[in-house]
Amino acid sequence: MLADVQAAPDRRGVPLDEVGIEGLRYPVLVADGQGAKRETVATATMSVDLGPEVKGAHLSRFIEVLHGSREQLTPATVRALAEELRQYMGSSGARVHLTFPYFLEREAPVTRSRAFVEYTCSVSASSGPTGTQLSWSVDVPVTSVCPCSKAISDRGAHNQRGHITIEVKGADPVEGLWFDGLIAAAEAAASSPVYALLKRPDERHVTMTGYDNPVFVEDMVRNVCEVLSTSVGITAYRVRAVNDESIHNHAAYAAVSWREPRGAQPS
Repeated sequence: MLADVQAAPDRRGVPLDEVGIEGLRYPVLVADGQGAKRETVATATMSVDLGPEVKGAHLSRFIEVLHGSREQLTPATVRALAEELRQYMGSSGARVHLTFPYFLEREAPVTRSRAFVEYTCSVSASSGPTGTQLSWSVDVPVTSVCPCSKAISDRGAHNQRGHITIEVKGADPVEGLWFDGLIAAAEAAASSPVYALLKRPDERHVTMTGYDNPVFVEDMVRNVCEVLSTSVGITAYRVRAVNDESIHNHAAYAAVSWREPRGAQPS
């Protein structure tokens, strides 16, 4: 029998809030909410709390639990992963956070040329004696045209590429508000989506579409909020839009947070 040093008693009487692993890159399959799975590589942070009487956590168990769930990451399986980790480690609380690139194949608006666009997504779950909590987020590249610039210019208007970040907490995503749905909400809130592949007719279309739909960062945040505020099952969200200004040496941003009770005004 080999000595189990981690399970040895500790006499210092200091409980630890978090013990675990971080920076682990691991292949996973993420459910896209449409019945398919998308291959990606997640960067994982996993932790449990540790009682004052226990010397250390068995870190190999984190990998075991993740490997057992890697083939189908859904809202239900991520919550189950956190609960399994808590039970396996004998802890009162466990947390899992996975960040990964998420690729969607997009058609160019005119030529229908296809190419993949990358989005940064994450999902987190925490488990305790009273249950599990789930949150997920997307970071979406977009294009926006400045309404003020358009209004005051004889020709053209300045535009910029930005990002809309949406973080959501709640029960199982409903009405398509898993990763694909949040990405769609962000892209619809901007002047135009960003594409990986555009031919000349596509570039013309995107440029004119953006010009016909100018938005401030404030508009983009509010547009996303209109979608989230009507979605059942969401208990909290945060939306943040950032534009890398094309005619200024600074970025512009807007953000809003909301949490239950439903009906409260965002702050």
